[in-house]
Amino acid sequence: MSQSFIYGLHAIKKMLQFSVDECEELYCLQSKNQRLQQIISLAKQKKIKTVVQSREQLDALSGSQKHQGCVLKVRAGAHKAISLEELLQQVNDQSLLLVLDGVQDPHNLGACLRTADAAGVMAVIVPKDRAVGMTPVVKKVAAGGAESVPLITVTNLSRSLKQLQKAGVWLVGTSGEADKNLYETDLPGAIALVMGAEGEGIRRLTAEQCDYLVKLPMKGQVESLNVSVATGICLYEINRARMV
Repeated sequence: MSQSFIYGLHAIKKMLQFSVDECEELYCLQSKNQRLQQIISLAKQKKIKTVVQSREQLDALSGSQKHQGCVLKVRAGAHKAISLEELLQQVNDQSLLLVLDGVQDPHNLGACLRTADAAGVMAVIVPKDRAVGMTPVVKKVAAGGAESVPLITVTNLSRSLKQLQKAGVWLVGTSGEADKNLYETDLPGAIALVMGAEGEGIRRLTAEQCDYLVKLPMKGQVESLNVSVATGICLYEINRARMV
């Protein structure tokens, strides 16, 4: 059976709490660090074998020096999984989804997953091609969001967007060329927020499929925001509008 590795204290804690069946072994430094000791205690409580490793060995396992002293071996693909068809069966008029059209930076995907978890997003949808998927870096940056929010990879994004619309989901795309800004737009019912790639934004064909195109008002000199920052602003504005 193939394996992959998760690193970072928060991401590992979430895996041990919510997906322990996917966990195989915990590798960690010999350390008295309190947070690390809490992770080790949790692993032992969950009956996960713990192995002491050197910092160099952890660097090699994780491919990073930012592992915070622990690396968890899990089954490959071990994160909350759901198909698009299963998702569509769960959609209701309060559903909030996030579609990322071609985001390639794992740090941005990880940050979007973290924000998606905080904002109550049901799932994040990404295309298979020309986009980053689940990686150890994504899981580390997501700080537990990768374990709580399903990441759905679709072969044909255009077809998937049509399926969302047929299920009653409104597609709200973001574009600097939009006529209305986010705060001027009525956003009722189930919503899929569609965000574009770093620098390029959403593709033309994707934009044409959206029911609404909105923009964030830019009052300074910069032309656009980082996709993960813009995603956070948009998701929380949608939530705020629903509370009115």
